[in-house]
Amino acid sequence: MEAERGFDGLRAVAEGLTARITHVRDGIGWIWVVPGTRAFPEVRSSRAYERYATCQNAFRRFVVLLAKQPALERPEPIERGPSLRTSDVRR
Repeated sequence: MEAERGFDGLRAVAEGLTARITHVRDGIGWIWVVPGTRAFPEVRSSRAYERYATCQNAFRRFVVLLAKQPALERPEPIERGPSLRTSDVRR
């Protein structure tokens, strides 16, 4: 459920996403990363790209595809009656 909310949040702001393109530390290539909170990326490329321009294009394609995704349809929550508190229970 948390992953679905995260995906829906990304989808809603897809056109405004900006990526940081960095060189991979171990190996050859470039990756794109959308910075998140607490030093964790919000989302990042699944692979390294040999060329900087190819990495940029991959991020652009990601944004276009993300924006095209329909909103997730979640089932309506089940309505429950008021919860009982300990003081409401008769003994």
